[in-house]
Amino acid sequence: MRIELTAQQKDAQSEFRAFVNEEIVPHANCYEKEERTPSKLIEQLAHKGYLSAVLPKEFGGKGMDMITFGLLNEEIGRGCSSLRSLLTVHSMVAHALCKWGNKSQKEYWLPKLASGEVIAAFALSEPNVGSDAKSIETTAILSGDSYILNGHKKWITYGQIADVFLVFAQCAGKPSAFLVEKNNPGLSIKPISGMLGVRASMLAQLNFQDCRIPQENLVGRLGFGFSYIASSALDYGRYSVAWGSVGIAQACLEASIQYTGERKQFGVYLKEHQLIRQMITQMIANVKAARLLCYQAGYLKEIGDPNSIIETSIAKYFASTTATKVANDAVQIHGANGCSSEYSVARYLRDAKIMEIIEGSTQIQQITIADYGYQEYRTQQSASAGNYQNLLART
Repeated sequence: MRIELTAQQKDAQSEFRAFVNEEIVPHANCYEKEERTPSKLIEQLAHKGYLSAVLPKEFGGKGMDMITFGLLNEEIGRGCSSLRSLLTVHSMVAHALCKWGNKSQKEYWLPKLASGEVIAAFALSEPNVGSDAKSIETTAILSGDSYILNGHKKWITYGQIADVFLVFAQCAGKPSAFLVEKNNPGLSIKPISGMLGVRASMLAQLNFQDCRIPQENLVGRLGFGFSYIASSALDYGRYSVAWGSVGIAQACLEASIQYTGERKQFGVYLKEHQLIRQMITQMIANVKAARLLCYQAGYLKEIGDPNSIIETSIAKYFASTTATKVANDAVQIHGANGCSSEYSVARYLRDAKIMEIIEGSTQIQQITIADYGYQEYRTQQSASAGNYQNLLART
């Protein structure tokens, strides 16, 4: 099997890379220092159609295939993981509405999401609930023709500037999803700062106190919140994060190759030292391996193969752990300079660690992948036994 990008995908990749190199890379460290993303940059993303990447053309979207969408996430992630996280959460909400929203929700919200007129955020995590998402504590109570929300959401990416949130809450014991606009009475937003990584992603805590929303803001059906809506959105999120992790690792590789070709120690360039060459070799191999896993996951998503879900988990697990390992080595190669804000590798390392936590932590992925492995083994053993019995019957 030969893996090769189409001409259109190669052209898109070149476009993405040029945009990132010109508009993002020179300023990413400044974004991190200021802990904000300029509105002008978000407007540029919208103008380029990157915020509408996964939306169908009928709603004003780009209708990108999944490989092209992955390439976009890699390149944006190579430049600034915070900005890539905007693509993630915005696309997660867009995907959820596209798949589970009713006709009126699609017709009203999707064109606004596609144009960037509205920025969307995904509100699942809570102060007491992370990986155990089924145990969310925020509640929604039906009162007349409205739902009343009470509770808290935390670590909400771009929550400081989002115009609408896809909020998950328990309604009569059934996890459900609701659209809540930022100016809705009863919703207050508190900025979160001082994070380890992705510092420009403008995190926020959402506080709901008798927040009344129209009944028609329910997305899907009651009880669909986690098993259907959140699960499918998180699968998209994992895919985005996997490619973004490849972007971080690629950025680390490029920075290390450049640095070792310019820096001298003991009278020779760093790239001449065998141990440095070993580290670069491991970087190259692991980056390529992570990218291939993302290609595989993207291809399966594109053809609608149900195995794309587990392959996405595998890609996310390997790519995120690879990003951390490669970023750690990049800092090591840069020495004291790698610990300085003057070089981007320190930011890459902080951002890479976040990739191992968001959209399903490394440990959650390990549990999921191991369960899949055991199940596959049992299936293969059962099939082998059946084939053997069939062979005996024929003889």
